[in-house]
Amino acid sequence: MQIWTGLGNPGPQYAMHRHNVGFMAVDVIAEMHGFGPSQKKFSGWVQEGRIGGAKVLLLKPATWMNESGRAVAEALRFYKLGPEALTVFHDELDLAPFKVKVRTGGGLAGHNGLRSIDKHLGPEFRRVRIGIGHPGHKDRVTGHVLGNYAKAEMDDLTDMLAAIGAEAEWLTKGEAERFMSDVAMRQQD
Repeated sequence: MQIWTGLGNPGPQYAMHRHNVGFMAVDVIAEMHGFGPSQKKFSGWVQEGRIGGAKVLLLKPATWMNESGRAVAEALRFYKLGPEALTVFHDELDLAPFKVKVRTGGGLAGHNGLRSIDKHLGPEFRRVRIGIGHPGHKDRVTGHVLGNYAKAEMDDLTDMLAAIGAEAEWLTKGEAERFMSDVAMRQQD
């Protein structure tokens, strides 16, 4: 089993924030791959399903961003899994908007959700970094991250999320390079 966690803040008022793009990604994956209904579990919402031949548990922590690690650690402990079974979908300031990169380990780039997971599990988990771009000046970062996507960005956002969902099977197979390549190609169409 793999556990894929989308990072975000709970509540409808945060639904379209750039900081919630991780939640958006796992929602699209659940829909595209016919996952079961959402259930309250592990201090969050979970959906179970299969992508290709792999069993995947999608988790959206309900703990607020800065406590995401608590929910993730609960789920991994319950299934007796290590950090190698975890994939975290999150927003990334240091990537151009709608670019998608995957890596295992690395720094936290000031991301409170990643910091919380690192505190509970250490840094060696796979991350799907979803670019939101940097607003240009550090004083504008909070407003940018916690701001809604603009109407002009909706087509690009929809295309990127659909590409992530369509190519998710590559992640289940550990084929990060193929996933990134195919997501990028779908976004060019």
